[in-house]
Amino acid sequence: MILLIDNYDSFTYNLYQYLLMLDKEVLVLRNDNVDVAEVDRIEPELIVVSPGPGGPESTGACRVIVETFKGRIPILGICLGMQVIAHAFGARIEKALEPVHGKVRVIRHSGSGLFESLADPLNVTRYHSLIVERASLPDCLSVDAESDTGEVMALSHKRLPLWGVQFHPEALLTEGGISLLGNALKQADAWRNRE
Repeated sequence: MILLIDNYDSFTYNLYQYLLMLDKEVLVLRNDNVDVAEVDRIEPELIVVSPGPGGPESTGACRVIVETFKGRIPILGICLGMQVIAHAFGARIEKALEPVHGKVRVIRHSGSGLFESLADPLNVTRYHSLIVERASLPDCLSVDAESDTGEVMALSHKRLPLWGVQFHPEALLTEGGISLLGNALKQADAWRNRE
């Protein structure tokens, strides 16, 4: 089962539908209606931290869940969810060069992990005014995709099963969004089945 933590975002149920299309059972809980004990009880195969308004400080239990379950349960952060992951590892969040809401933009990516078999460059849909400050990223986090202006569009942990994307894979105009989510599930499965 996938635990989808809803940060009160209108895109959460688009994400829910995409995950169902990948033949997964999905439980949606709001960020103020989930805690560490509940996640322990559920034992999800993947935690997805949804987009939402505001910054990481407005995500209820999300940061505590990332800090508690990093290295125990794979975690994927989307938009605000990526910012939560980066913030939990000490990165700063700053205003983007320009707010981008509902715009399709090109990103360049690593071609591996979440981006395996996806076109490069890739057209993605962005809805955000905040970004992860690249210079503040700790050594344990890798930049896996960036905008044409160098803003961080995806990251991953070098050793732990943690990934984040700043854009919306569940948005209709994002190319390969469902494939990216499928790649996240493959990465999570590979981590759980290691050794």
